[in-house]
Amino acid sequence: MEFRIWRYDPERDAKPRMESHQIETARGMMLRDALLEIKRRDESFAFRHSCGEGVCGSDAVNVNGRNRLACITPLAELKAPVVVRPLPGRPVIRDLVVDMSRFYRQYEAVEPWLQRKDPDPEKEILQSPEERARLDGLWECILCGCCSTSCPSFWWNPDKFLGPQALLAAWRFLADSRDQAQEARLDALDGPYRLFRCHTIMNCVDACPKHLNPTRAIGHIRELMLKKSV
Repeated sequence: MEFRIWRYDPERDAKPRMESHQIETARGMMLRDALLEIKRRDESFAFRHSCGEGVCGSDAVNVNGRNRLACITPLAELKAPVVVRPLPGRPVIRDLVVDMSRFYRQYEAVEPWLQRKDPDPEKEILQSPEERARLDGLWECILCGCCSTSCPSFWWNPDKFLGPQALLAAWRFLADSRDQAQEARLDALDGPYRLFRCHTIMNCVDACPKHLNPTRAIGHIRELMLKKSV
């Protein structure tokens, strides 16, 4: 099977190039296995990977034009030649490794932790089954960046728009019955860019390897803002 891999070392290369490899594949192989084989052939080839089980989110790449996790992408699903590029919209450090610093800063900007005004109780803060169920489809995010780096609004306004992942995280805490910072969280999201740059293109939904729906979460935040303003 033919693989065309993006290669670029800013310290040595004048411009990126595509490098072709023929890999003998076997039943059940994932894209990560093929990338590891290329790494065995050429130790200078750089890509991120860790758990190999779709949990850590570190090996997100662009495969045949779509953002995916290499470790859970079966080669049987891919059409040859398999073109592998770094995640779009992020500065390239080397080969398939991109700088995710801004992505993590935007995630941090929504303050993704419980905030309480009441004193901490002696026991856990209880939730009803219905309250807990509201968090399903939100807490499963693994911070792979597939959604945000597939979003044109994130590419065009990387210093202003928070992006699908950060806004999904924002709704995760706005929806949490234990959190007591709703007003401050909504105030922080107000403005023409931080939330409202989303144009519901829904690339983020298509790209998410965990089948989450950031667009829906953004819609819920907008509804909550509208209720607050009435």
